[in-house]
Amino acid sequence: MTAPTSTSVTARDLWTRARGLLLALAVLITAGVALAALHSDSRHGSLDPRSADQYGSRAVAQLLKDQGVSTRVVTTLDEATASAGPDSTLLVTVPDLLTDAQQHQLRTATADSGGRTILLAPTEASLTALAPGVHTESPVPVKPRDPACTQPAALRAGRADTGGVRYVSPDENAEGCYAAGGLPTLLDTAGHGQGDTVLLGAPDILFNHRLDKEGNASLALQLLGSRPHLVWYLPSLGDASATDGGKRSFFDLIPAGWRWATLQLALAAVLAALWRARRLGPLVTERLPVAIRASEATEGRARLYRKANARDRAADTLRSATRTRLAPLLGVAASAAHSPEALVPAVAARLPAAGRDPLSLLFGPTPADDAALVRLADDLDALEREVRTS
Repeated sequence: MTAPTSTSVTARDLWTRARGLLLALAVLITAGVALAALHSDSRHGSLDPRSADQYGSRAVAQLLKDQGVSTRVVTTLDEATASAGPDSTLLVTVPDLLTDAQQHQLRTATADSGGRTILLAPTEASLTALAPGVHTESPVPVKPRDPACTQPAALRAGRADTGGVRYVSPDENAEGCYAAGGLPTLLDTAGHGQGDTVLLGAPDILFNHRLDKEGNASLALQLLGSRPHLVWYLPSLGDASATDGGKRSFFDLIPAGWRWATLQLALAAVLAALWRARRLGPLVTERLPVAIRASEATEGRARLYRKANARDRAADTLRSATRTRLAPLLGVAASAAHSPEALVPAVAARLPAAGRDPLSLLFGPTPADDAALVRLADDLDALEREVRTS
């Protein structure tokens, strides 16, 4: 077993180097767990008619039940499309979560069904398929607004907490209400037959904690209760139809926000690297805080050379040191100590006629193996002794 040396890495050294990283990792994990615990219930059951928390919709479902409207919760597209009909209202809580194929399938099933389809806060990501021709403008805060339209349901409800996404439709038959900045946040587009599609810019009127404010309850009941059956569609990523037949890649499943965040983190890492590289500046010599024996320094450097298999670097170091010491002994200027034309003739003049070849020793090729490197070191020592004693 090899005895430990001054350059060996001990367990204490490993702990000293890694403790900062481990501490930072522990802080991040603790903070993540704490944040997850604090926010785990903040939106639990959002827009779920079975949830009684503030962001749930159990209150409106109970009011609809009292009026004779049945509410059925579905989580798959097949269940939602199978329930579409003239006597039903289909509420899609997160239309932007649907894939392109799901959107087209839903549009095909509801376009001629004669029923009502309500889309909550749809954007361009889903409107192209679900409400062709309709476009969105920048969203606005949710606050009480007047109907400012002639739609009977909105007029009976009066002021309601509306806002969010605003819509623009080229269809003259489309009727918009609760305008913000001249653009409606509730848009009713007429479909084929007796059916229609309602776009609601924000879902706030359906939340339990907002239902008793303004005319929210009245507006929600009239929008959802126009047919005897309500199909409450909560899109799920576990729906088999969301796979698009396996055509979607992993990157298609990553939200756009994460891609921008990754790009920003990469840019920050590059800037940090440039900052650190510029901050370090050139290397400078510094007095060591402790004295190190020459033998230990030599042993450590030799071990590094051997580990890197750097016989060329080791041989150059040995030859350079020998040339530096020989130059003043031979009367050669220090600036010419590493010039074969100046140093080799001076060395040859001090050696016996049949002596060593100073050119191959001082400026020769790299040794082929470790044994040749050791012989080179011995020959350089012998050459220096001969020059000193001659």
